[in-house]
Amino acid sequence: MELSGTTVVVTGSTGGVGGAITLALADAGCHCLCHYHSNQARAERIVEQIRQKGPNAMAVQADLTRGDDIERLFTRAESLGPVRVLINSAAVFTRQRLEEITTDKAREIFNTNLIAPILTSRQFARVVKSQVRQTDVGVAKIINIADVGGIRPWAKYTLYCASKAGLISVTKSLAKELAPAICVNAIAPGLVTWPENFTEKAKQRQLDRIPMARIAKPRDITAAVIFLLKNDYITGQVLNVDGGRCI
Repeated sequence: MELSGTTVVVTGSTGGVGGAITLALADAGCHCLCHYHSNQARAERIVEQIRQKGPNAMAVQADLTRGDDIERLFTRAESLGPVRVLINSAAVFTRQRLEEITTDKAREIFNTNLIAPILTSRQFARVVKSQVRQTDVGVAKIINIADVGGIRPWAKYTLYCASKAGLISVTKSLAKELAPAICVNAIAPGLVTWPENFTEKAKQRQLDRIPMARIAKPRDITAAVIFLLKNDYITGQVLNVDGGRCI
């Protein structure tokens, strides 16, 4: 895929990883639809940064559990050009002991981390299908931002890890269903930022489990995104960007 001039939709563009991905895509020449749920100020700052780099961009608020909001998101994105890339980055990261889990909390995490990427992918596939009559449009791309916790789950993060494991399954299922028009892959980052209230002892315990002896930098994740977007013959794969944590 030639990235320059391509229109991309990034959900959760105001998050640490989502923001870094969005700016990296802008550096590659992509026009960016920057989705946000509540942090409008952050989204608008990212849009301004993108415009300063040259590509066009807009910030759009949407509740990704609502079908009409998702349709509006892609309608707005198409004003930037034919949408060829979807990055599902929006997520909720929380820690609960089993006895702390409630029905409402379970719904919140699964709605955002699992159901929303399914719904956005559905709408994206509809948009791509409408473009098939155009010549030389090339293959479209979905990249889901999963987590190593979906591969090697942690205690006390049952809902989060289960939602990311589900997203990995969704990636493989959609790769089969949407081929050959759309490549669907996932990236499973390791630690990128330390959780709040992590002690130095806890940090060192995590570092001892990572062969590369450091947590990821945002550019480690964005480089993986660019790699997958540029390759048109990789689909259904999960690329661990975890410093070897899973081996």
